[in-house]
Amino acid sequence: MDLLNALVTTLNFVIIPAVTYGSQLALGALGVTLIYGILRFSNFAHGDTMAFGTMATILTTWTLQAGGIGLGIFPTALLALPVGIAATVIWVLATDRLVYRFYRGQRVKPVVMVMVSLGVMFVTNGFVRLIIGPGDRRFDDGARFIFSAGEFREWSGLAEGLALRSTQALTVVLAILVMIALFWFLNRTRTGKSMRAYSDNEDLALLSGISPERVVMVTWLIAGALATVAGVLYGLDKGFRPFTYFQLLLPIFASAIVGGLGNPMGAIAGGYLIAFAEMTITYNWRRVLNHLLEQDLPPGVAIQLLSVDYKFAVSFGLLVLVLVIRPTGIFRGKSV
Repeated sequence: MDLLNALVTTLNFVIIPAVTYGSQLALGALGVTLIYGILRFSNFAHGDTMAFGTMATILTTWTLQAGGIGLGIFPTALLALPVGIAATVIWVLATDRLVYRFYRGQRVKPVVMVMVSLGVMFVTNGFVRLIIGPGDRRFDDGARFIFSAGEFREWSGLAEGLALRSTQALTVVLAILVMIALFWFLNRTRTGKSMRAYSDNEDLALLSGISPERVVMVTWLIAGALATVAGVLYGLDKGFRPFTYFQLLLPIFASAIVGGLGNPMGAIAGGYLIAFAEMTITYNWRRVLNHLLEQDLPPGVAIQLLSVDYKFAVSFGLLVLVLVIRPTGIFRGKSV
């Protein structure tokens, strides 16, 4: 039984990609859960907001690259990210003022706000495709690997190689920093405490002198920033295509609901849970079993529960399971 090679294979093809993907889903789910917890509707435009922020960052990155400006081993997109965040914040604040504010003033039911967000989603998606096109866009420059599979094999003497891409490490580190900053803001600052109070009891918060317009503005600002960071990290890791972000909406919502919609800690836990579920269920474990059994399984034998083509079915299955068994999610968010 070759445990070390089996472990390295699992790390390389399951654990590291799952942690990276989970970090991206967690950031996306945090934006969804903030909107739901404070503004009280499910924002179906969030995936395309991620695409908008990534588009703005890509265009700025290309401009910097054309001017010979870069960060060496780090992606130039890190320099362009503040511009992408600013553009996205302007976009979401504009849509709030032009669209959501009217319906919020009418105190419509949440389902109406959901339908409105669908309209915003289609408009945003069309705008992004019009500006940057529907095809693949690459913008990941800098060093590709922190260490490659060949370097690891040479160092360790193992048959299997372990590679760590720079975008994977950047995703995890930046996601952790963003999560820490968000929790510090919500728990330590006066504005953050006002947002939490508004989420818990809107009427009592208004009686306490909390400005609802300020809470709404800050909520959109944070959601726009989270969407941009999540979208850019996903694009750096897997490439950018506008329609992909529309597809990401299912695992992002599944992450938020499984963890507990309206609960930031639940959004983070749900993101990693969905990512690990997708990776473990759709991964072909044949290579790992070859090491554990110390024999080659017959060629063409796939040891996996589902094909990679059905990875979003895993998100949907977990989402349905949680809605049936525990509608409030793992961390007891607001009931869906």
